[in-house]
Amino acid sequence: MTDTKYIKVWCDGCYDMVHFGHANSLRQAKALGDYLIVGVHTDEEIAKHKGPPVFNEQERYKMVRAIKWVDEVVEGAPYVTTLETLETYGCDFCVHGDDITMTSDGTDTYHLVKAAGRYVECQRTQGVSTTDLVGRMLLLTKTHLQRGPNEYTVERQRSNSMSQDAAARSPWTGVSQFLPTSRKITQFSEGKEPKPGDKIVYVAGAFDLFHVGHLDFLEKARKEGDYLIVGLHTDPVVNTYKGSNYPIMNLHERVLSVLACRYVSEVVIGAPYSVTADLMDHFSVNLVCHGVTKVEQDIDGRDPYQEPKKRGLFKIIDSENPMTTDMIVQRIIKNKLDFEERNRKKEAKELAVYEAFQKFESR
Repeated sequence: MTDTKYIKVWCDGCYDMVHFGHANSLRQAKALGDYLIVGVHTDEEIAKHKGPPVFNEQERYKMVRAIKWVDEVVEGAPYVTTLETLETYGCDFCVHGDDITMTSDGTDTYHLVKAAGRYVECQRTQGVSTTDLVGRMLLLTKTHLQRGPNEYTVERQRSNSMSQDAAARSPWTGVSQFLPTSRKITQFSEGKEPKPGDKIVYVAGAFDLFHVGHLDFLEKARKEGDYLIVGLHTDPVVNTYKGSNYPIMNLHERVLSVLACRYVSEVVIGAPYSVTADLMDHFSVNLVCHGVTKVEQDIDGRDPYQEPKKRGLFKIIDSENPMTTDMIVQRIIKNKLDFEERNRKKEAKELAVYEAFQKFESR
């Protein structure tokens, strides 16, 4: 009987504003082997080849470590993936999505591993990218929100991956809409029920643009028990208490981003704003937690945490991380011109390669 080879897989990237698209590529990569190592580029490298990152390198390292399929993170990975890197970490091959990644001079960042036959391509998650999310903030668009009959929908809908800005026509990036299938949600979910005697902790919120502040809060909430359930409010509910074009990510984009976090056991899609007795009884909740941010009253003027407080099952958790979704948006707006130029160059570069490929295919 022959021993099965232990396969180590390498992925690398910027992982800026880590979202479910990043997580989905890492999920696919992990499925190709036994151990997944992820290299994350420095701020300096990203600024040189792509433009200014939204999150700094320490924030990005922490976010990638929290993705449930990642076994190890390599800080300061080179922008061009080399065979030496694969050998150093004992990786059999490199995995990347079917989108285009190039250096500032137009070189394919994976040309070395491709030439050596140690490159595997996985399917990129259509309809989301960091460029897309930045675009939503800069354009203040609301087209991504799910309202009316689509408020709770999980069926697949066709997504137009094109920007609303006529100057940006990349087939991979741009402001777009995305609705996952129920199968996609299943792929991201642990699918594990709480064991008898487990202490079940419940938290709720928007968890928009899932970031290190959310991450630190969820890590502490998970330590309060054995099984962590996260309730996610619908887009209209979030828009009611946040205003403007919030949430930046629609309900099901937020569902997948939260499910990818290793501290989360389950999510409630479209959770009620007020934590009700029915909800607590249905999920056998032993403790409800909230962060130190201000809690808005429900539309009827009641405290949304009235029920768990009445039961003596409510606790405030201080994540000790001041990061908020508003702060991320302010980072983008403050550097608006830099990010617009970054997006323009990236999409123009991708479009040029895409059109060349289309011409080649039509021969």
